[in-house]
Amino acid sequence: MAISIVIIDGTIVNTIFPKVIQALHISSNEVQWVQESYVLVFAALLLVWGSIADRVGRRRLLVIGILVFIAASVWAGYSNDATQMILARIVQGLGGSMVLPTTLSLVNANFQGKERGIAFAVWGSTIGGMVALGPVLGGWLATSFGDDGWRLAFNINLPLGLLIVVGLLLFVNESKVEQRSGAPDIVGAFLSVGLFLTLVFGLIEGRNYGWWNVNKDFTIGGWSWGDPGFSVIPVALGLSVVFAALFYFWEKSREKAHKPVLLDLNLFKVTSFRNGSLAALIISMGEFGILFAIPLWLQNVLGLSPVDSGLVLLWLAGGAFLASGVGGALSGKLAPAMAVRIGVGLELLGVIGVALFSDDKLGWGPIAPCLFIYGLGIGLATAQLTGVIMVDVSMDKIGQASGSQSTVRQIGSALGIAVLGTVLFTQLQSSMQTKLAELGMPKGMADGLTTSVVESAGGSIQSMASNNVPEAVIQASKDAFTDGAKFSALAAAVFLALGFIATFRLSQHQHGEKAKK
Repeated sequence: MAISIVIIDGTIVNTIFPKVIQALHISSNEVQWVQESYVLVFAALLLVWGSIADRVGRRRLLVIGILVFIAASVWAGYSNDATQMILARIVQGLGGSMVLPTTLSLVNANFQGKERGIAFAVWGSTIGGMVALGPVLGGWLATSFGDDGWRLAFNINLPLGLLIVVGLLLFVNESKVEQRSGAPDIVGAFLSVGLFLTLVFGLIEGRNYGWWNVNKDFTIGGWSWGDPGFSVIPVALGLSVVFAALFYFWEKSREKAHKPVLLDLNLFKVTSFRNGSLAALIISMGEFGILFAIPLWLQNVLGLSPVDSGLVLLWLAGGAFLASGVGGALSGKLAPAMAVRIGVGLELLGVIGVALFSDDKLGWGPIAPCLFIYGLGIGLATAQLTGVIMVDVSMDKIGQASGSQSTVRQIGSALGIAVLGTVLFTQLQSSMQTKLAELGMPKGMADGLTTSVVESAGGSIQSMASNNVPEAVIQASKDAFTDGAKFSALAAAVFLALGFIATFRLSQHQHGEKAKK
């Protein structure tokens, strides 16, 4: 339940945004910060809290994280302007970043052998399913409870969060390890936050602000990045490289002096952890990046409501939850690496199916089974890959390892969204310009219409009919967006194919077995 509400809040805002914009009168720039502030803070702090959990207690930090999260949720639910909402989302990200690595650490510490495999299957499948469930809940709340229904999407976390805290205190054992003497690694924490904050920001916002040339100014409050001839994005990515180098040398020096470290770099000498983390990075790029394009296509091309598009995504959630049971049943009978391979293979089939059968004339029916297969794959791969990564990690480094592998997946997801989003909109723009030219539309008019469709992420397509746009132009716009969605799915398939290849380097032994040299 703890992991569920945190993951849901990362996707639930996608379908409540129209109501939030209307209620709070926020600008397009503020909308982006409402959405991205949660993700940025969430990803930047995962590694920090994973390490701190080992020191102060994993259950204790999880309880604190849930309390912070539900307090911020109520704040967001009662926000009256953009500033309050953005600040509340930042605090939500702070609480959420405490929850993700500590839940995995507690699963790893409280279960052994076959039971650990089952627990990992449930944990991983929950993440996959909740990613798809978030938009459904958001759409239902936003459309079924009046103009203030969107507030329930945040306030519902209060009773759920309190129930989770009670459950944790009653049923979950505390878990922590003895630490080396000395002060905690505060400098390492700051360097890691700087590294992941700048990296995730650069990956997510590259298409928005421009990978090199300036698409639009970057502003925070009254301060704005000027135009020195290049975008703020290469600066952010350059800073992430500097922070990474400083973090590496700082951690090495702390380790050499036998002082507490934020991340034990020797973890990456563990073959299963290193290879599993690399596979997780690549697979995450394909797994969740495609979920950026599918809801847009369902709503803006097929014309489905937020609720209906969320219901289509339930096919994916259903597959993920079914895989939880399958993964648990196979635990101890099938090598985790083989389960990961099967899962990624199913994901690959599902994504290729989405690319082949996306057609506005056929509707959502043909892609629903593909999403189900895709969900099955996510459920198997996500859960079992976690087990493969963590299988040889010693108990005193679980928190660090949990935070590290969670961070790797978040970075992979951010990179996947950035790359697949760029593919989607680049192909949309190219295809639409070509199709409008074939219809004989003047270039200036075609460029203006194309810009409108691209900048609205396809949202303007559904309003074209009421603005007396010719049917042929509307169909050309739908076909162009469909082309973008197809290319985005194919790009996801490429990442998943690379991830499938990477699975052949994973450890073959079962949970609890001694690592093979």
